[in-house]
Amino acid sequence: MSRKVDWALYEQYLRDVAALTLKPAEVSPHVPLNYDPRVDDYTMSCGMAMTPGGRLWLAWFANEDDSQAVIILAHSDDEGGTFSAPEFIVDPGFVPGGLHISAVVGNLWTAPDGRLFLFFMQSIGHFDGRAGVWQAICENPDSDAPIWSVPERLWHGAALNKPTVLDNGTWLLPVSLWPRIYIKPEEPKMRNFDLNEFRKNNSLFQELDEHRGVTVLASHDQGKTWSRSGHVSNPIDVTFDEPMIVERDDQSLLMYTRNTHGMTQTESFDEGKTWSTPVKTSFTSASARFFLTKLSSGNFLLVRYANPWYSEVRSHMTAYLSQNDGATWEGGLLLDERMPISYPDGFQLQDGRIFVQYDYKRASGEILLAVFTEEDVLAGKPVSGKAVLKRPMMQSFSARQE
Repeated sequence: MSRKVDWALYEQYLRDVAALTLKPAEVSPHVPLNYDPRVDDYTMSCGMAMTPGGRLWLAWFANEDDSQAVIILAHSDDEGGTFSAPEFIVDPGFVPGGLHISAVVGNLWTAPDGRLFLFFMQSIGHFDGRAGVWQAICENPDSDAPIWSVPERLWHGAALNKPTVLDNGTWLLPVSLWPRIYIKPEEPKMRNFDLNEFRKNNSLFQELDEHRGVTVLASHDQGKTWSRSGHVSNPIDVTFDEPMIVERDDQSLLMYTRNTHGMTQTESFDEGKTWSTPVKTSFTSASARFFLTKLSSGNFLLVRYANPWYSEVRSHMTAYLSQNDGATWEGGLLLDERMPISYPDGFQLQDGRIFVQYDYKRASGEILLAVFTEEDVLAGKPVSGKAVLKRPMMQSFSARQE
């Protein structure tokens, strides 16, 4: 005879332990060997950044893309040719009762002043209905002994992508507070526990429901403090959002977000305080993280999926260029045609080269690097003599055996 689950009691437990996610995790130099890619097959793209001294920092999610996820960092001093052993870990640990505080979302970013920022999420399980964005800062990322600050909590939700620096010096960080359908604590050891029933019966953090969607955080003091500036909800097939913002020549803003069938776009004409109702983009792409940035030339770069037969498949990762503030996109440099590839992130160097990393397979895969120029993108093929495609940077044990 099955026993009825006391949802209210279980929800109260989750609320109690979720308070522990408000305490900062450490960016620790003590990385257990079981998270080394030579042992741990799970290698999922988080992000990368280049520091003023030319050091490339790479972050990836190890263990899994779920409640047990942790973030690992390593560096390269030869532009991704070779890497250090795993150097730092963000593992928020466990709460009483055995549930894990996950670090399932994050990114790396080099600020204009050369400091290295690590943004990451803390949540009970995969998502507890509130989560939270944290930032840790490394003032000496090119040192032989990098030191990370004690992380600070910025707000609720998750930040998967890099901030945008406006022409007036304001920093904008788009943060997503996911819809309630994604609430998924690590399942308790109950024979009759039904996740769908839990989702229907719980009221975890309903007080935050009006904030679900994308909240734009603004900093006017180079990341010392952040405040909520604007908010937009995606009414079209909502999912994890994963927003990115670019500034146009007229100082208006363009934001792309992920939905369940591709991407939507919205605009702001007051530095991100208010946004238009999101609409579908003019192109099709798989539902997954993309990469959008403004290049030193003023052109926009977009890296997305462009499978010519099945638009919602994560394959044919392709780079496009816009020379008119995102109104139209040109070129089309195919970075990798395989499946499954996903989660690009990158930056541009002063010499004009563009670095983009992404993952392949994840569960038994690797993180790869593409290097190219605007010239290559517009030509639709490597013509600059500087392009490097499909270069492995971080490989799991299984990927090394293939």
